[in-house]
Amino acid sequence: MSQLIHILPAITVLVAALALMFMSMYEKKFTVKNYIWVASIFLVVALFMSLVPFGDLYSARPYNSIFNDVLIFDSFSNFFNVLLIAGTILTLLIGEHYFQHRSYFKGEFFSILLFALFGMMLLANSNELVTAYIALEIASFAVYVMVGYNSDDKLRVEAIFKYLVLGSFIGAFYLLGVVLVFGATQTTNLSEIATYIANNQGGDLALLYIGLTLILFTFLFKIAAFPFQSWVLDVYRGAPMIITAYMASTFKIAIFSFFLRAVLQDIAPMIDFWDGIIYAIIIFTLIFGTWLAITQQIIKRMLAASSVVHTGYLLLAFISLGQNIHAAYATVFYLIAYLISALGAFGIISHIISQTKVRITYDDFKGLAKERPFLAAAMTIFLFSLAGIPGTIGFIGKFYVFTEAINAGFMSLVILAILATFVSVYYYLKLIAMMYFYPTKEECVSNDFNDKRISTYAIAFLAVATIVGGIGNAVVFFMPSLNIDTLIDLTQISIQSLFIK
Repeated sequence: MSQLIHILPAITVLVAALALMFMSMYEKKFTVKNYIWVASIFLVVALFMSLVPFGDLYSARPYNSIFNDVLIFDSFSNFFNVLLIAGTILTLLIGEHYFQHRSYFKGEFFSILLFALFGMMLLANSNELVTAYIALEIASFAVYVMVGYNSDDKLRVEAIFKYLVLGSFIGAFYLLGVVLVFGATQTTNLSEIATYIANNQGGDLALLYIGLTLILFTFLFKIAAFPFQSWVLDVYRGAPMIITAYMASTFKIAIFSFFLRAVLQDIAPMIDFWDGIIYAIIIFTLIFGTWLAITQQIIKRMLAASSVVHTGYLLLAFISLGQNIHAAYATVFYLIAYLISALGAFGIISHIISQTKVRITYDDFKGLAKERPFLAAAMTIFLFSLAGIPGTIGFIGKFYVFTEAINAGFMSLVILAILATFVSVYYYLKLIAMMYFYPTKEECVSNDFNDKRISTYAIAFLAVATIVGGIGNAVVFFMPSLNIDTLIDLTQISIQSLFIK
């Protein structure tokens, strides 16, 4: 039973995906709301089971005779599973009204969403390169399908083809890297690769370096770092709004879960080799992402471009891992901050446009604060967090990342990142100014819009979490479980489990 508890969350998600798939065969008997509730119930059960060992320091390999050491279940993977499941639940709740008012959403869509989650959870637990590739492709192909789900929309079709072709191309790099790694080490198991590296420090590791570099390219593509960011604007713009939110937040966390494990647990002695490459990539990612964000007029594209900038911040923590283990804590914490803020910002836009196609550009958001003050206030909170304004979880995340990067000796990169943060205040505050200081456009007025729905409460929850994450210690000191220090302690426990032998 102690072994079963570790694999139950992933099994529950898989069973839910299959159940929704079979339900979709009887389309006339179920509504979109039914599918959302069934998916949410299964996910809440999976979340509850993940929370049972949450906060404990452990590392286990249950049913190892079956899994053959390709999967590892520890505090690290469980921490990410909680984030992934929570992100999926919030995506469903925020998109509830959006899904119901788009006739093309059917039951199989929600099955595909849970298959994507299953792939991400498998990725977080992967201890072997081929298993990680299979998990990554399960999640990626599910996301491809969701991006182009409405085949009648030419933007959807363009987005899925661009994402599918580029994603398949970069997947070939990953497989080639795995082949080279196997050729050098005679294994694809991460633990055995770590042993090989430890035993051959003075030997010729050129083939292993080349293979791992090719795998690194896949990582950089999936997180949209320069020069692999070309797909982001068109894919994020073409995808359904709520799927854009899911890709920008939850999917990015899943990618980091595996690569953080590989770097910290297995190839730590080698990571300094890529410092020069990642150093240059961070510079171009911050500069190019900032330029893209400034030049956008469509809000969805602006948020997509800003996600490239946030990738630069995450890579700043990533490059610091070789010199400072605390950078790992900063990376995980920043992923949490970005999950909350990005899901909230994208979610509000999907909430607003769920009954209308307006509210697309900056001008369309003029006067929103007068028309719908709650949504404008929530959007302001999320934008403040993305910009790193004090009092929000985004500020704590940036402060944490910048501090650890300085400690690791990357002062020049931190200065550039701070400059990028100052510039980001412009394009985020520009939207806030439109909402509060301009009259409403007549074509955007919606008097019969009902905000009393599930997505409103989900957005309110994220807004509160954004504030509590920024000033939690000051206002909820009487509830230690909500303190920011508690969240940081949980991230530290998750990282420490990687080093349990």
